Amino acid sequence: MDLINVAEEEVFMKAQINSQVKKQLKAKVIFVTGGVLSSLGKGISAASLGALMEARGFKVRLRKFEPYLNVDPGTMSPFQHGEVYVTEDGGETDLDLGHYERFTSLYTRRSDAVSTGQIYSKVISKERRGVYLGATIQIIPHITNEIKDHLVSDIEDDVDFLICEIGGTVGDIEGLPFLEAIRQYANDVGRENVLFMHLTLLPYIKTAGELKTKPSQHSVKELQSMGIQPDVLMCRTEMPLPEEAKRKLALFCNIKPDCVIEAADVDTIYKVPLAYAEQGLDDQVLKHFSMEAPSPDLSIWQNIVERVHSPKNTVNIAVVGKYTGLQDAYKSIAESFEHAGIANQVKVKVTWLNAEDLVDRAAVEKAMLGMQGILVPGGHGERGTRGKMRAITYARENKIPYMGICLGMQLAVIEFARNVLGLKEADSTEFDPQTPDPIVKLITKWQNREKMERRSTDTGLGGTMRLGAYPCALTEGSLVQKIYGNSKISERHRHRYEMDFSYEEALKKAGMQITGASPDGALPEIIEIKDHPWFLAMQFHPEFKSKPMAPHPAFKDFVQAAENIKQGN
Repeated sequence: MDLINVAEEEVFMKAQINSQVKKQLKAKVIFVTGGVLSSLGKGISAASLGALMEARGFKVRLRKFEPYLNVDPGTMSPFQHGEVYVTEDGGETDLDLGHYERFTSLYTRRSDAVSTGQIYSKVISKERRGVYLGATIQIIPHITNEIKDHLVSDIEDDVDFLICEIGGTVGDIEGLPFLEAIRQYANDVGRENVLFMHLTLLPYIKTAGELKTKPSQHSVKELQSMGIQPDVLMCRTEMPLPEEAKRKLALFCNIKPDCVIEAADVDTIYKVPLAYAEQGLDDQVLKHFSMEAPSPDLSIWQNIVERVHSPKNTVNIAVVGKYTGLQDAYKSIAESFEHAGIANQVKVKVTWLNAEDLVDRAAVEKAMLGMQGILVPGGHGERGTRGKMRAITYARENKIPYMGICLGMQLAVIEFARNVLGLKEADSTEFDPQTPDPIVKLITKWQNREKMERRSTDTGLGGTMRLGAYPCALTEGSLVQKIYGNSKISERHRHRYEMDFSYEEALKKAGMQITGASPDGALPEIIEIKDHPWFLAMQFHPEFKSKPMAPHPAFKDFVQAAENIKQGN
């Protein structure tokens, strides 16, 4: 062996020695993988397991590893990736973190969403700084080491279970480094401290009249070929799982029969924790780790499901957006309406309207037949704004409850300025940089901003964004203050443009009030119209803090107001 090869071998061996995970967690780690195809519901499964472990008295954390090369979903099209979920600390993350928060008591963090783009960026940055001392950078051990470092970072000592979802489908080339990293992690800390849970699909072939197990067998074999033996097999199915099929899967997948769990389709996702408990998933997890705990208290989930199944009325809500072709683009809004329906014991029927279809007043009136409430969500760019403003005009003039979120607030202010104040060219500088009445402006151009640390992100779009939770002071006696039952709140933001406070007096005289602002009074947060049954718009995103057991007060009150509207259409 020549000297060069000897030197390379020494560098590799040193990296191997240093590849042991840097921090030994006290928490037991559960890895959730998926096979056969995507969109099986790994996020719901992970969140439901978290709910079950919390119901037994344990403290949990949930974390998502995404194979895509984007650093985060912030610049990704909602049509491709669904909504961008924003954490309290300003992380732009995958929508599955929303499931984690809705099913548990958690508030996730930006560190709970890790992408391949983040991993490679860290490794390349370290290489440029000479951290690796001239070593040849490779997937193993450098990328896998970085993944393991992220896995154990920011986890408190009192956490009992860390549930990590690995995005994508087993067999995808993008996910291989993550699967190798979790295989290594199990060896580093001992298999008694790790559980592998694999979610697959059992397709039902109508002509044969049976569920087919072969795709799941192949998926498990693919995982086994990477050195990972699943401990629990979650079988998504639209039909009951026969005992014979369970035994067959257990035999061919090298899994105990009791650890083959039926994950049947349910009529509401909030029934999943109950279904998994009935199948004994949490029992098998505790048995694997040789742990004991009291039986879970699932009364809160039973109550939620009972209320879902016993609505006293139906409320029709129109959501006017530009990504309505993919409902995952507004996932948290859809779930917030579900929560509000549970609280009011009504069924909220949401009609998703494409703003670009609302080409004139006649189109709006036709689309709004029978609607008792209208919501315009957040978004970026000018496309669809005309249709959204026509919907806002309809809600304002016809006294239909209106809720605006982020861009939905900005457009409500612009619509009011144009049609009530008479400022026909009022606009946002996002859409018209030369407007004579820039009632909405870039936050970076404000001269009188609040003096607080401003979270920002390099969007690649020539600006920064206000991200994460910020405090807001509410006006005493206002609608929003009554809704919250408090004069100080904290909500999550994701935007680059904000309303210009200099128009406040003119708006107020015409009937629109700013009833929420930053504590120093510099940044408008909430507007409402007094001479209206319910017209409320906010710069922040209330949908990110709604849970089925704790519906967001704004959504809850909006649905209640909409229920009181009886249209003769």
